[in-house]
Amino acid sequence: MDLLTAISKSSVFISDGAMGTNLQSNGLEPGGCPELLNLLHPAIVTNIAKSFFEAGSQMVLSNTFGANRFMLKKYGHENKISEFNSLAIKNATIVKPNNGFVVGSIGPTGEILQSNGGLIEDAAVFDVFTEQVIELNKAGADGIVIETMISVEEACLAIKATKASTSLPVFTTMMFDKGPRGWFTMMGDTPSNAISKLENAGADVVGANCGNGIKAMVELAQLVRDSTNKYTLIHSNAGIPTIHKNKLIYPESPQYMSAGFRKMKNIGINILGGCCGTTPEHINAISKELKIS
Repeated sequence: MDLLTAISKSSVFISDGAMGTNLQSNGLEPGGCPELLNLLHPAIVTNIAKSFFEAGSQMVLSNTFGANRFMLKKYGHENKISEFNSLAIKNATIVKPNNGFVVGSIGPTGEILQSNGGLIEDAAVFDVFTEQVIELNKAGADGIVIETMISVEEACLAIKATKASTSLPVFTTMMFDKGPRGWFTMMGDTPSNAISKLENAGADVVGANCGNGIKAMVELAQLVRDSTNKYTLIHSNAGIPTIHKNKLIYPESPQYMSAGFRKMKNIGINILGGCCGTTPEHINAISKELKIS
């Protein structure tokens, strides 16, 4: 069964929790390159994927959020794009259950497009996304999640690069913040405007992730659901972190978040999971709340 078919047959589909913060809990140093662990410490990456699958995740995202040429160049690893993306899919796939899926994660390039008033040509960013998605597809990804995007224009380039180079389903989630005038991306798009652009670019699944705790994400989820007839995805943070003894502490417990995920299921969100600060314990609680496991 392919990924979109599996989603269509589920009353709600359970995604995973945070890769980045779980890597930090397992030794990733502040400012370190997360994707390097695919090569140097593959067991850490594999164990995180395994723990999410065992907690009830039906799909797990690969450790490739920053595995594009622009981001890897900041660490001096721009020559390891193929290796990092390939290993990341392999490290998760070896613990994938028969009914599970491994989805390639693509994050922002960290550059500002000319179409957003920056210096980087849109065509160059398209090429960078194409390079990454080809490697994820070649390695056996079941789909692509373009996530934590603040620029709809950049997200659309990643969608188009994926559609041009593969036949994989494309999930795209933007990061929105609520201000006095409502919800917007950093570049000024409302949820309805952003989702319309993502759909026109070819996204199969649309939604939001990161930046907010569960209460705010329930409110945002309603706006997402009202803006589209496509499958929808929400990945919520475990609250807004505070610093305690030089460590980031995410305040929302698995039990606290579970009630919010129930509300989002009732709203009609198709795919639910966690972002920063969420652990396998969070996913297990969500899975039990939604009667998946």
